[in-house]
Amino acid sequence: QVQLVESGGGLVQPGGSLRLSCAASGIIFSIYPMGWYRQAPGKQRELVAFVTTGGITNYAVPVKGRFTISRDNAKNTVYLQMNSLKPEDTAVYYCNAAGGVTFGWGQGTQVTVSS
Repeated sequence: QVQLVESGGGLVQPGGSLRLSCAASGIIFSIYPMGWYRQAPGKQRELVAFVTTGGITNYAVPVKGRFTISRDNAKNTVYLQMNSLKPEDTAVYYCNAAGGVTFGWGQGTQVTVSS
């Protein structure tokens, strides 16, 4: 059974940083490109960053230069380092495969950017 468990969210002031983690189980993690998605209240879920099996990364325009995605295949974990956070980054953040295949969604981790 596939399980994706996100953690690391919280309340942070504008300009602050957070590091999200997502531990995957039940899949051969290393063969999937992995992504971080977010869903803000009243909006559709969107892909904000992904990392390929070879470590190539790509970012959505709103987060480019501020967020960094990485993966550790030995730990079946994908990370999202978020710097210079803005109120508009407030959302529930999820991880999942990227590039066509998606698994059941985890519970996500709430990120709130507010003063």
